[in-house]
Amino acid sequence: MYRNLEAELVRAGLSKQELAKKIGCTPSTLSMKLNGKSPLSLAEASKIKQIVGVDISLEELFAAAS
Repeated sequence: MYRNLEAELVRAGLSKQELAKKIGCTPSTLSMKLNGKSPLSLAEASKIKQIVGVDISLEELFAAAS
């Protein structure tokens, strides 16, 4: 999972289930994408950034946890 995205979801009061619904996929598909088991497209990443409503870059929002 992407730590910055996780933190921003909490700040926005959004669950991963709600996020999945808003981007048009199932919670399990979203989980696979966020855990690197399925590709996350640039369009999906941009839509997630828009939904969460943050001003940070995609690179920062989706920085891999170390």
